[in-house]
Amino acid sequence: MSTSATASVSTHILDTSAGRPAEGVAVRLSARSGRAADWQALGGSATDADGRCKDLPALPEGTTHVRLDFAVEAYFEENAKFAKKQADAQQDAPANRDSGAGVFFPEVAITFAVVPGEHYHVPLLLNPFGYSVYRGS
Repeated sequence: MSTSATASVSTHILDTSAGRPAEGVAVRLSARSGRAADWQALGGSATDADGRCKDLPALPEGTTHVRLDFAVEAYFEENAKFAKKQADAQQDAPANRDSGAGVFFPEVAITFAVVPGEHYHVPLLLNPFGYSVYRGS
C-alpha cells in the first residue's frame, strides 16, 4: 500500500465482440467524499489505441467513492460496420436476432468505493448487449 493521501484510478476497455481494445471511448471521472456528498466532476479522457485511459485526473483528498462514466454508444456507432461484418459471420449472433438499436447500453456508469493510498484499475469488458467490470491490478 502506498503512503499517498489519495487513491488513484485507471481503466481500460476491451471490446469482447470484436476481440480488441476499444479505442476512442470517452470516459468521465467523478468523485465524492461520503455517501451523502454530491458528485464532483473531475474531468475525463478517451481510450487510446490500446483501450487505456492513462491520463485521468487525480482524485481529491478525502475521496471515498468514484464514478467512471463510459460513453459507449458513439464507439459502437463508429464501429458498426466492422461489428456487423463480425456478427454476420457468426450463427445466431445478436445483430441477427435483434432488430432494434445497435447498442443496448448507450452508457456505462461504474461506481466504487476507494480508500486512500490504494490504486484502483477498473477494466470494462464490453459488447453491444452487455458488459462486465472488475477490480484489476
